[in-house]
Amino acid sequence: MPRIPRMLITDQPAVYHVISRSALPDLPISDTDKEVFLKLLKFLASVYFVDILGFCIMGNHFHLLVQTYPEDEMSDQEVMRRFEIYYKNDDRILTQDQIPHFRQKWTNLSEFIKELKQRFTWYYNKTYGRKGYFWSDRFKSVIVEKGYTLINCLAYIDLNPVRAGIVQKPEDYRWSSMGYVARTGNKDGFLSLDFGLKQYEIDDEEERFRMYREYVYEHGCLESPKGASINEETIEKERKKKFKFTTADRLLYRTRYLTEGVFLGSRQFVKEQFQRFKDKLKIERDREPHKISGFENVFSFRQTP
Repeated sequence: MPRIPRMLITDQPAVYHVISRSALPDLPISDTDKEVFLKLLKFLASVYFVDILGFCIMGNHFHLLVQTYPEDEMSDQEVMRRFEIYYKNDDRILTQDQIPHFRQKWTNLSEFIKELKQRFTWYYNKTYGRKGYFWSDRFKSVIVEKGYTLINCLAYIDLNPVRAGIVQKPEDYRWSSMGYVARTGNKDGFLSLDFGLKQYEIDDEEERFRMYREYVYEHGCLESPKGASINEETIEKERKKKFKFTTADRLLYRTRYLTEGVFLGSRQFVKEQFQRFKDKLKIERDREPHKISGFENVFSFRQTP
């Protein structure tokens, strides 16, 4: 069966949940390797025209929540500035006729993930004296609507180490967005803390993070068919120390739709993306978005009914 072309929105900012797994057995990515991966991610995010909203680097796969931007939003001056970052140890000079090439490359999600995975593979093979591929097949990407859907997807990503039984508290895991903010205070402004919800539209990043952390805890303490949960003793301690209130609507969501869908969001958003990419999907008949149980007004479109 031929591959379906990747769905990319190029005429407006777009958010994607990206997942990629190693082709090697067991858990080949050590803690040291995770640090290298994070360093590569931070460097490439300073070059490519992307915002990193969230990430989690596990022992055999990684998750990214990334926002891309259209080419026409990027000035020549900004391309030149990023060129200097990219080639800081090189004597290369950027000519005027090369600017369109780099603008197109550095606004492309596929190019960004491709280079991230290639650089990590080069590091890994050199470090462990091996040859060949490291990642299995191509990465998966799901277009995510900003707002309620985005924050659920981000919480799912940050709860990965808890579900896997690695840590009890999500911020105790160093190689995730929540762990990074808790540990470094979002050093260098690496992560975008724009969660896309009106109640988070406050200037104080610390308060925004506290509110998001409460949201994650209240969802992380719910029983999940996908793994472990935050225990009640831990959540009670955090409520007493940090939380002014508890989330009223505790949602036990089905996480598979956050990775298996093509589009996530409101019914209207999913319908619009289906029409946008209908030809690429090679689906002749219109299909209704699938309502995700446990979510209010969140729908999914999957390649198979």
